[in-house]
Amino acid sequence: MTVAILFGIFFTLLIIGAPIAIALGASTFFTLVAMTSTNPVEIAGMIFEKVDSYSLMAIPMFILAGNLLSKGSSAQRIIEFAKSLVGHLPGGLPMAAIFASIIFAAVSGSSPATVVAIGSIMFGAIESAGYPKRYAIGTVATAGSLGILIPPSIVLIVYGVTAEVSIGKLFIAGVIPGILIGSMMMTVTYIGAKRLGFKRTKPAPWSERIKKFKNATWALMTIVIVIGGIYGGIFTPTEAAAVAAVWAFFVSMFIYKDIKWSDLYSVFLEAAKTSAMIMFIIANAMIFAHFLTLENVPHQITQMLVDAHVGKIAFLIFVNILLFFAGDFMEPSAIIMIMVPLLLPVAKALGIDPIHFGIIITINMELGMITPPVGLNLFVTSGITGVSLKDVVIYALPWASVILLGLILITYIPQISLWLPHLMYGN
Repeated sequence: MTVAILFGIFFTLLIIGAPIAIALGASTFFTLVAMTSTNPVEIAGMIFEKVDSYSLMAIPMFILAGNLLSKGSSAQRIIEFAKSLVGHLPGGLPMAAIFASIIFAAVSGSSPATVVAIGSIMFGAIESAGYPKRYAIGTVATAGSLGILIPPSIVLIVYGVTAEVSIGKLFIAGVIPGILIGSMMMTVTYIGAKRLGFKRTKPAPWSERIKKFKNATWALMTIVIVIGGIYGGIFTPTEAAAVAAVWAFFVSMFIYKDIKWSDLYSVFLEAAKTSAMIMFIIANAMIFAHFLTLENVPHQITQMLVDAHVGKIAFLIFVNILLFFAGDFMEPSAIIMIMVPLLLPVAKALGIDPIHFGIIITINMELGMITPPVGLNLFVTSGITGVSLKDVVIYALPWASVILLGLILITYIPQISLWLPHLMYGN
Protein backbone atom coordinates (compact mmCIF):
# COMPACT_ATOMS: atom_id res chain seq x y z
CA MET A 1 0.00 0.00 0.00
CA THR A 2 2.80 2.42 0.93
CA VAL A 3 4.67 1.71 -2.32
CA ALA A 4 1.43 2.20 -4.29
CA ILE A 5 0.98 5.63 -2.68
CA LEU A 6 4.61 6.52 -3.51
CA PHE A 7 4.22 5.66 -7.19
CA GLY A 8 0.77 7.22 -7.34
CA ILE A 9 2.11 10.59 -6.16
CA PHE A 10 5.19 10.25 -8.38
CA PHE A 11 3.25 9.63 -11.60
CA THR A 12 0.63 12.25 -10.73
CA LEU A 13 3.37 14.87 -10.42
CA LEU A 14 4.90 13.78 -13.72
CA ILE A 15 1.53 13.96 -15.49
CA ILE A 16 0.91 17.53 -14.31
CA GLY A 17 4.34 18.56 -15.60
CA ALA A 18 6.54 18.61 -12.49
CA PRO A 19 10.29 18.23 -13.20
CA ILE A 20 11.52 14.68 -12.66
CA ALA A 21 13.70 15.65 -9.67
CA ILE A 22 10.76 17.39 -7.94
CA ALA A 23 8.48 14.41 -8.63
CA LEU A 24 11.02 12.01 -7.13
CA GLY A 25 11.79 14.10 -4.07
CA ALA A 26 8.25 15.28 -3.28
CA SER A 27 6.68 11.82 -3.60
CA THR A 28 9.32 10.29 -1.35
CA PHE A 29 9.11 13.12 1.20
CA PHE A 30 5.32 12.94 1.46
CA THR A 31 5.25 9.14 1.71
CA LEU A 32 8.00 9.01 4.32
CA VAL A 33 6.36 11.68 6.47
CA ALA A 34 2.78 10.44 6.08
CA MET A 35 3.29 6.68 6.14
CA THR A 36 6.34 6.19 8.39
CA SER A 37 7.76 7.66 11.57
CA THR A 38 10.56 9.46 9.73
CA ASN A 39 11.27 13.00 10.94
CA PRO A 40 11.16 15.49 8.03
CA VAL A 41 14.49 16.94 9.19
CA GLU A 42 16.10 13.53 8.75
CA ILE A 43 15.25 13.52 5.04
CA ALA A 44 17.55 16.48 4.36
CA GLY A 45 20.37 14.58 6.05
CA MET A 46 19.56 11.50 3.97
CA ILE A 47 19.86 13.52 0.75
CA PHE A 48 23.29 14.88 1.64
CA GLU A 49 24.41 11.45 2.82
CA LYS A 50 23.39 9.86 -0.47
CA VAL A 51 25.33 12.31 -2.66
CA ASP A 52 28.36 12.35 -0.36
CA SER A 53 30.20 10.02 -2.72
CA TYR A 54 33.80 10.22 -3.88
CA SER A 55 32.90 8.74 -7.27
CA LEU A 56 30.14 11.31 -7.92
CA MET A 57 32.74 14.08 -7.67
CA ALA A 58 33.86 13.03 -11.15
CA ILE A 59 30.64 14.28 -12.74
CA PRO A 60 31.14 18.08 -12.42
CA MET A 61 34.80 17.67 -13.39
CA PHE A 62 34.04 15.84 -16.65
CA ILE A 63 31.26 18.32 -17.41
CA LEU A 64 33.69 21.22 -16.95
CA ALA A 65 36.31 19.52 -19.14
CA GLY A 66 33.73 18.96 -21.89
CA ASN A 67 32.54 22.59 -21.69
CA LEU A 68 36.07 23.96 -21.94
CA LEU A 69 36.89 21.84 -25.00
CA SER A 70 33.55 22.37 -26.75
CA LYS A 71 33.72 26.18 -26.34
CA GLY A 72 37.13 26.31 -27.96
CA SER A 73 38.45 24.97 -31.25
CA SER A 74 39.00 21.37 -30.08
CA ALA A 75 35.82 20.11 -31.76
CA GLN A 76 36.75 21.84 -35.05
CA ARG A 77 40.23 20.30 -34.98
CA ILE A 78 38.83 16.83 -34.27
CA ILE A 79 36.37 17.22 -37.16
CA GLU A 80 39.13 18.26 -39.57
CA PHE A 81 41.14 15.21 -38.56
CA ALA A 82 38.12 12.93 -39.05
CA LYS A 83 37.39 14.47 -42.47
CA SER A 84 40.97 13.86 -43.59
CA LEU A 85 40.55 10.14 -42.84
CA VAL A 86 37.07 9.36 -44.22
CA GLY A 87 35.96 12.49 -46.09
CA HIS A 88 36.81 11.02 -49.50
CA LEU A 89 34.38 8.10 -49.16
CA PRO A 90 30.74 8.18 -50.33
CA GLY A 91 28.97 9.68 -47.34
CA GLY A 92 32.34 10.99 -46.20
CA LEU A 93 31.13 14.15 -44.44
CA PRO A 94 28.30 12.46 -42.51
CA MET A 95 30.73 9.66 -41.69
CA ALA A 96 33.23 12.23 -40.50
CA ALA A 97 30.53 13.68 -38.22
CA ILE A 98 29.97 10.22 -36.71
CA PHE A 99 33.70 9.55 -36.41
CA ALA A 100 34.29 12.95 -34.84
CA SER A 101 31.42 12.30 -32.43
CA ILE A 102 33.05 9.03 -31.35
CA ILE A 103 36.30 10.88 -30.65
CA PHE A 104 34.67 13.86 -28.96
CA ALA A 105 32.53 11.54 -26.86
CA ALA A 106 35.77 10.15 -25.45
CA VAL A 107 36.80 13.71 -24.62
CA SER A 108 33.60 15.17 -23.16
CA GLY A 109 31.65 12.21 -21.73
CA SER A 110 28.41 14.04 -22.48
CA SER A 111 25.86 13.31 -25.20
CA PRO A 112 24.30 16.81 -25.53
CA ALA A 113 27.77 18.41 -25.48
CA THR A 114 28.82 16.13 -28.34
CA VAL A 115 25.72 17.04 -30.37
CA VAL A 116 26.31 20.77 -29.86
CA ALA A 117 30.06 20.70 -30.50
CA ILE A 118 30.00 18.48 -33.60
CA GLY A 119 26.53 19.29 -34.90
CA SER A 120 26.86 23.06 -34.89
CA ILE A 121 29.88 22.73 -37.18
CA MET A 122 28.96 19.75 -39.35
CA PHE A 123 25.26 20.31 -40.05
CA GLY A 124 25.81 23.21 -42.46
CA ALA A 125 28.87 21.57 -44.03
CA ILE A 126 27.04 18.31 -44.78
CA GLU A 127 24.04 20.11 -46.28
CA SER A 128 26.26 22.43 -48.35
CA ALA A 129 28.02 19.39 -49.81
CA GLY A 130 24.73 18.32 -51.40
CA TYR A 131 23.57 15.72 -48.92
CA PRO A 132 19.84 15.61 -48.12
CA LYS A 133 18.86 17.45 -44.96
CA ARG A 134 17.79 14.16 -43.39
CA TYR A 135 21.37 12.90 -43.68
CA ALA A 136 22.84 15.92 -41.95
CA ILE A 137 20.28 15.91 -39.14
CA GLY A 138 20.11 12.13 -38.69
CA THR A 139 23.85 11.73 -38.22
CA VAL A 140 24.20 14.79 -35.99
CA ALA A 141 21.34 13.82 -33.66
CA THR A 142 22.20 10.15 -33.25
CA ALA A 143 26.00 10.09 -33.29
CA GLY A 144 26.09 12.40 -30.28
CA SER A 145 24.32 9.75 -28.21
CA LEU A 146 27.57 7.79 -28.19
CA GLY A 147 28.77 10.36 -25.66
CA ILE A 148 27.15 8.40 -22.81
CA LEU A 149 28.66 5.03 -23.80
CA ILE A 150 32.27 5.70 -24.76
CA PRO A 151 34.39 6.49 -21.69
CA PRO A 152 34.56 8.73 -19.81
CA SER A 153 30.78 8.61 -19.37
CA ILE A 154 28.69 10.41 -16.76
CA VAL A 155 25.92 7.79 -17.09
CA LEU A 156 28.39 4.96 -16.44
CA ILE A 157 29.62 6.81 -13.33
CA VAL A 158 26.05 7.07 -12.03
CA TYR A 159 25.46 3.37 -12.72
CA GLY A 160 28.74 2.42 -11.03
CA VAL A 161 27.82 4.36 -7.89
CA THR A 162 24.29 2.92 -7.81
CA ALA A 163 25.28 -0.68 -8.54
CA GLU A 164 28.46 -0.45 -6.44
CA VAL A 165 30.65 -1.82 -9.22
CA SER A 166 34.03 -0.67 -10.55
CA ILE A 167 33.75 2.47 -12.67
CA GLY A 168 37.09 1.57 -14.26
CA LYS A 169 35.65 -1.76 -15.45
CA LEU A 170 32.52 -0.01 -16.74
CA PHE A 171 34.60 2.51 -18.68
CA ILE A 172 36.66 -0.15 -20.43
CA ALA A 173 33.52 -2.25 -21.05
CA GLY A 174 31.98 0.64 -23.01
CA VAL A 175 34.85 0.89 -25.52
CA ILE A 176 34.06 -2.01 -27.88
CA PRO A 177 30.25 -1.51 -27.82
CA GLY A 178 30.75 2.19 -28.56
CA ILE A 179 33.12 1.50 -31.46
CA LEU A 180 30.83 -1.28 -32.75
CA ILE A 181 27.70 0.90 -32.81
CA GLY A 182 29.64 3.84 -34.26
CA SER A 183 31.04 1.60 -37.03
CA MET A 184 27.56 0.25 -37.79
CA MET A 185 26.25 3.81 -38.09
CA MET A 186 29.10 4.74 -40.44
CA THR A 187 28.42 1.64 -42.56
CA VAL A 188 24.74 2.53 -42.93
CA THR A 189 25.73 6.09 -43.87
CA TYR A 190 28.20 4.81 -46.47
CA ILE A 191 25.66 2.44 -48.08
CA GLY A 192 22.95 5.12 -48.12
CA ALA A 193 25.28 7.67 -49.74
CA LYS A 194 26.25 5.20 -52.48
CA ARG A 195 22.57 4.61 -53.23
CA LEU A 196 22.07 8.36 -53.51
CA GLY A 197 24.81 8.49 -56.15
CA PHE A 198 27.69 9.97 -54.15
CA LYS A 199 31.08 8.87 -55.47
CA ARG A 200 34.45 8.29 -53.89
CA THR A 201 36.77 11.27 -54.29
CA LYS A 202 40.52 11.56 -54.06
CA PRO A 203 41.67 10.83 -50.51
CA ALA A 204 43.65 13.40 -48.58
CA PRO A 205 47.41 12.84 -48.81
CA TRP A 206 49.04 11.35 -45.74
CA SER A 207 50.97 14.57 -45.21
CA GLU A 208 47.65 16.42 -44.74
CA ARG A 209 46.30 13.69 -42.45
CA ILE A 210 49.40 13.91 -40.29
CA LYS A 211 49.07 17.70 -40.20
CA LYS A 212 45.41 17.49 -39.13
CA PHE A 213 46.35 14.93 -36.51
CA LYS A 214 49.03 17.23 -35.13
CA ASN A 215 46.55 20.11 -35.01
CA ALA A 216 44.19 17.96 -32.93
CA THR A 217 46.87 16.26 -30.83
CA TRP A 218 46.41 18.39 -27.72
CA ALA A 219 42.67 17.75 -27.64
CA LEU A 220 43.15 14.04 -28.38
CA MET A 221 45.65 13.83 -25.53
CA THR A 222 42.68 14.23 -23.16
CA ILE A 223 41.63 10.69 -24.09
CA VAL A 224 45.14 9.34 -23.53
CA ILE A 225 45.47 11.09 -20.18
CA VAL A 226 42.09 9.93 -18.86
CA ILE A 227 42.05 6.35 -20.16
CA GLY A 228 45.80 5.80 -19.90
CA GLY A 229 45.91 7.28 -16.41
CA ILE A 230 43.08 5.11 -15.11
CA TYR A 231 44.27 1.83 -16.58
CA GLY A 232 47.93 2.62 -16.01
CA GLY A 233 47.16 2.77 -12.31
CA ILE A 234 48.20 6.43 -12.05
CA PHE A 235 44.88 7.74 -10.75
CA THR A 236 41.27 6.81 -10.05
CA PRO A 237 38.37 7.77 -12.37
CA THR A 238 37.53 10.68 -10.04
CA GLU A 239 41.13 11.90 -10.07
CA ALA A 240 41.13 11.42 -13.86
CA ALA A 241 38.13 13.75 -14.10
CA ALA A 242 39.99 16.46 -12.16
CA VAL A 243 43.08 16.02 -14.32
CA ALA A 244 40.90 16.19 -17.47
CA ALA A 245 39.39 19.49 -16.31
CA VAL A 246 42.82 21.00 -15.61
CA TRP A 247 44.17 19.70 -18.92
CA ALA A 248 41.19 21.08 -20.86
CA PHE A 249 41.73 24.47 -19.18
CA PHE A 250 45.43 24.42 -20.05
CA VAL A 251 44.85 23.40 -23.70
CA SER A 252 42.01 25.87 -24.34
CA MET A 253 43.68 28.81 -22.59
CA PHE A 254 47.38 28.45 -23.35
CA ILE A 255 47.83 26.04 -26.28
CA TYR A 256 44.94 26.79 -28.64
CA LYS A 257 44.29 30.18 -26.98
CA ASP A 258 40.66 30.17 -28.12
CA ILE A 259 39.12 30.85 -24.70
CA LYS A 260 39.78 34.21 -23.09
CA TRP A 261 39.83 34.97 -19.39
CA SER A 262 36.56 36.85 -19.86
CA ASP A 263 34.94 33.66 -21.22
CA LEU A 264 35.71 31.60 -18.15
CA TYR A 265 32.81 32.94 -16.08
CA SER A 266 30.20 31.74 -18.58
CA VAL A 267 31.99 28.38 -19.10
CA PHE A 268 32.19 27.69 -15.37
CA LEU A 269 28.63 28.92 -14.79
CA GLU A 270 27.23 26.63 -17.48
CA ALA A 271 29.17 23.68 -16.06
CA ALA A 272 27.88 24.51 -12.57
CA LYS A 273 24.26 24.69 -13.78
CA THR A 274 24.51 21.35 -15.58
CA SER A 275 26.24 19.73 -12.61
CA ALA A 276 23.66 21.10 -10.17
CA MET A 277 20.80 19.79 -12.31
CA ILE A 278 22.29 16.29 -12.53
CA MET A 279 23.24 16.14 -8.85
CA PHE A 280 19.77 17.34 -7.79
CA ILE A 281 18.19 14.57 -9.85
CA ILE A 282 20.63 12.01 -8.41
CA ALA A 283 19.99 13.13 -4.82
CA ASN A 284 16.21 12.84 -5.12
CA ALA A 285 16.40 9.59 -7.09
CA MET A 286 18.65 8.12 -4.41
CA ILE A 287 16.18 8.72 -1.56
CA PHE A 288 13.39 7.38 -3.81
CA ALA A 289 15.40 4.19 -4.37
CA HIS A 290 16.34 4.11 -0.66
CA PHE A 291 12.65 4.09 0.27
CA LEU A 292 11.97 1.21 -2.13
CA THR A 293 14.81 -0.72 -0.52
CA LEU A 294 13.39 -0.04 2.96
CA GLU A 295 10.09 -1.49 1.77
CA ASN A 296 11.95 -4.58 0.50
CA VAL A 297 10.64 -4.04 -3.03
CA PRO A 298 13.81 -5.27 -4.86
CA HIS A 299 13.78 -8.55 -2.95
CA GLN A 300 10.07 -9.06 -3.60
CA ILE A 301 10.49 -8.48 -7.35
CA THR A 302 13.49 -10.82 -7.48
CA GLN A 303 11.61 -13.55 -5.63
CA MET A 304 8.53 -13.13 -7.82
CA LEU A 305 10.51 -13.50 -11.06
CA VAL A 306 12.59 -16.39 -9.74
CA ASP A 307 9.45 -18.21 -8.57
CA ALA A 308 7.90 -17.64 -12.01
CA HIS A 309 11.01 -19.29 -13.54
CA VAL A 310 11.69 -16.31 -15.80
CA GLY A 311 14.78 -17.08 -17.85
CA LYS A 312 17.70 -14.81 -18.72
CA ILE A 313 16.54 -14.16 -22.30
CA ALA A 314 12.98 -13.26 -21.30
CA PHE A 315 14.23 -11.05 -18.47
CA LEU A 316 16.57 -9.12 -20.77
CA ILE A 317 13.75 -8.61 -23.29
CA PHE A 318 11.61 -7.25 -20.45
CA VAL A 319 14.43 -4.98 -19.25
CA ASN A 320 15.07 -3.54 -22.72
CA ILE A 321 11.38 -2.82 -23.31
CA LEU A 322 10.97 -1.28 -19.85
CA LEU A 323 14.07 0.90 -20.18
CA PHE A 324 13.19 1.95 -23.73
CA PHE A 325 9.85 3.35 -22.59
CA ALA A 326 11.36 4.83 -19.42
CA GLY A 327 14.00 6.56 -21.55
CA ASP A 328 11.23 8.20 -23.58
CA PHE A 329 10.01 10.08 -20.52
CA MET A 330 12.81 10.39 -17.97
CA GLU A 331 16.39 11.59 -17.63
CA PRO A 332 19.07 8.82 -17.68
CA SER A 333 20.41 9.47 -14.17
CA ALA A 334 16.93 9.22 -12.65
CA ILE A 335 16.15 6.00 -14.54
CA ILE A 336 19.35 4.39 -13.34
CA MET A 337 18.83 5.43 -9.73
CA ILE A 338 15.27 4.06 -9.72
CA MET A 339 15.59 0.97 -11.91
CA VAL A 340 18.99 -0.45 -10.98
CA PRO A 341 18.14 -1.23 -7.32
CA LEU A 342 15.01 -3.02 -8.60
CA LEU A 343 16.47 -4.87 -11.59
CA LEU A 344 20.08 -5.62 -10.65
CA PRO A 345 19.24 -8.18 -7.91
CA VAL A 346 17.18 -10.11 -10.46
CA ALA A 347 19.98 -9.88 -13.03
CA LYS A 348 22.50 -11.24 -10.53
CA ALA A 349 20.14 -14.05 -9.56
CA LEU A 350 19.94 -15.03 -13.24
CA GLY A 351 23.73 -14.96 -13.64
CA ILE A 352 23.98 -11.71 -15.62
CA ASP A 353 27.25 -9.87 -15.04
CA PRO A 354 26.64 -6.41 -13.45
CA ILE A 355 29.18 -4.83 -15.84
CA HIS A 356 27.38 -6.26 -18.87
CA PHE A 357 24.05 -5.18 -17.37
CA GLY A 358 25.38 -1.63 -16.99
CA ILE A 359 26.29 -1.45 -20.68
CA ILE A 360 22.83 -2.71 -21.65
CA ILE A 361 21.22 -0.01 -19.52
CA THR A 362 23.51 2.68 -20.95
CA ILE A 363 22.67 1.79 -24.56
CA ASN A 364 18.99 1.98 -23.67
CA MET A 365 19.70 5.46 -22.31
CA GLU A 366 21.28 6.29 -25.70
CA LEU A 367 18.02 5.36 -27.40
CA GLY A 368 16.13 7.44 -24.86
CA MET A 369 18.20 10.48 -25.86
CA ILE A 370 16.95 10.24 -29.46
CA THR A 371 13.33 9.13 -28.99
CA PRO A 372 10.36 11.40 -28.23
CA PRO A 373 8.84 12.93 -26.25
CA VAL A 374 11.77 13.82 -23.97
CA GLY A 375 14.82 12.83 -26.02
CA LEU A 376 17.29 15.57 -25.10
CA ASN A 377 19.41 15.15 -28.24
CA LEU A 378 16.32 15.74 -30.38
CA PHE A 379 15.69 19.10 -28.70
CA VAL A 380 19.37 20.07 -28.94
CA THR A 381 19.49 19.12 -32.63
CA SER A 382 16.26 21.00 -33.32
CA GLY A 383 17.72 24.04 -31.60
CA ILE A 384 21.00 24.14 -33.54
CA THR A 385 19.46 23.29 -36.94
CA GLY A 386 16.16 25.18 -36.75
CA VAL A 387 14.27 22.08 -37.93
CA SER A 388 11.02 21.08 -36.23
CA LEU A 389 11.18 18.39 -33.56
CA LYS A 390 8.86 16.15 -35.60
CA ASP A 391 11.21 16.23 -38.60
CA VAL A 392 14.27 15.60 -36.44
CA VAL A 393 12.58 12.47 -35.06
CA ILE A 394 11.79 11.20 -38.58
CA TYR A 395 15.29 11.94 -39.90
CA ALA A 396 16.96 10.21 -36.93
CA LEU A 397 14.98 6.95 -37.30
CA PRO A 398 17.39 5.04 -39.63
CA TRP A 399 20.36 5.64 -37.36
CA ALA A 400 18.30 5.03 -34.21
CA SER A 401 17.41 1.64 -35.72
CA VAL A 402 21.11 0.89 -36.00
CA ILE A 403 21.58 1.62 -32.29
CA LEU A 404 18.63 -0.68 -31.57
CA LEU A 405 20.30 -3.46 -33.58
CA GLY A 406 23.53 -2.82 -31.68
CA LEU A 407 21.61 -3.09 -28.41
CA ILE A 408 20.23 -6.51 -29.41
CA LEU A 409 23.70 -7.79 -30.33
CA ILE A 410 25.31 -6.49 -27.15
CA THR A 411 22.46 -7.76 -24.96
CA TYR A 412 22.76 -11.36 -26.13
CA ILE A 413 26.50 -11.51 -26.83
CA PRO A 414 27.93 -10.43 -23.46
CA GLN A 415 31.51 -10.99 -24.65
CA ILE A 416 31.26 -7.76 -26.65
CA SER A 417 31.08 -5.86 -23.36
CA LEU A 418 33.08 -8.20 -21.14
CA TRP A 419 36.05 -9.23 -23.27
CA LEU A 420 38.18 -6.15 -22.51
CA PRO A 421 37.35 -6.02 -18.74
CA HIS A 422 38.13 -9.73 -18.42
CA LEU A 423 41.35 -9.27 -20.38
CA MET A 424 42.51 -6.39 -18.19
CA TYR A 425 41.08 -7.34 -14.80
CA GLY A 426 40.52 -11.11 -15.06
CA ASN A 427 37.21 -12.87 -14.45
